[in-house]
Amino acid sequence: MNKPVLKEKILNENTNTDRTVLKEVKSKKSRKKILSLSKKQKEDLIGYAFLVPAVLFFGTFVFYPILKGLYNSFFNMTWKDTTFIGLDNYIALFNDEIFLKSLVNTATIVLVAVPLIIIFSLAVSLLVYKLKSVSRSVFRAVFYLPVVTGSVAVTVVWRWIYDPYSGVLNYILKTLGIIDDNIIWLGDSDYALMCIIIILLTTSVGQPIILYIASLGNIDKSYIEAAKVDGANSWQIFRKVKWPLLMPTTLYIVVISTINSFQIFSLIQLLTSGGPNYSTSTVMYLVYEKAFKLGQFGYAAAMGVVLAICIGTFSIIQFKVFGKEVSY
Repeated sequence: MNKPVLKEKILNENTNTDRTVLKEVKSKKSRKKILSLSKKQKEDLIGYAFLVPAVLFFGTFVFYPILKGLYNSFFNMTWKDTTFIGLDNYIALFNDEIFLKSLVNTATIVLVAVPLIIIFSLAVSLLVYKLKSVSRSVFRAVFYLPVVTGSVAVTVVWRWIYDPYSGVLNYILKTLGIIDDNIIWLGDSDYALMCIIIILLTTSVGQPIILYIASLGNIDKSYIEAAKVDGANSWQIFRKVKWPLLMPTTLYIVVISTINSFQIFSLIQLLTSGGPNYSTSTVMYLVYEKAFKLGQFGYAAAMGVVLAICIGTFSIIQFKVFGKEVSY
């Protein structure tokens, strides 16, 4: 082989070697880049993986039932057949005296119970917060006990309290001379709804009291001390310092209490079944009655949609009123 050919062959081999080395260097750099991206993506995937159970639960038991209920509200659904009827269910609702009465009862419960829950919880929290830590813990446990107690057990106790013949309420009132004859508390349309609201109040103040006490403990004491130095009295300190700082907690309690009051069901079912003469019937109980007792699933779904709209409207109003001083 002559020298020019050999020289060219060696040059080509060196060039190929350089190219191979360059490719290996580039591949190592790209591999490192890919590995670094993969690590970040792996962390993101782990985070998303933790969200999957919650998303599946929400989609299966919340989002899908909402869409299904809205869809069913346009049909006449019974145990036997299903027929599309458009808006007829909604038209029938607002011509149904029982539904309108139940809607008024539900609104009455919300408008009476929610302010009472806020006022009572805040007043008790302000008093309990001043106590020593041991006494404070005891009172928190006492007020929170009805929350963790089963609704059936609480209902049995209140049924005994309201019993017209052997109940403790009539006994105390007769002993004090306030009444002469026994009052049928749950059987009289003048008293039945008030009795339900009282029970709802006693079972709904536990969590708000706990939250308010915790929020009072998070208020910077320097604000209160500065207000005292400026000559503010107890009412002015509460109104100008404590109340604005408690507003986020108040907003949460108002919204949650409103939703719970709109959805009151177990107390009605176990105590009055909507009676007497539908004086304690609520929209939630009527949904149950129409769907599972009478088999009118489409009509009940339309009631559920109206109830959801009412809850959403009330929540928006509450965020507008109480959320002005709350930063999201």
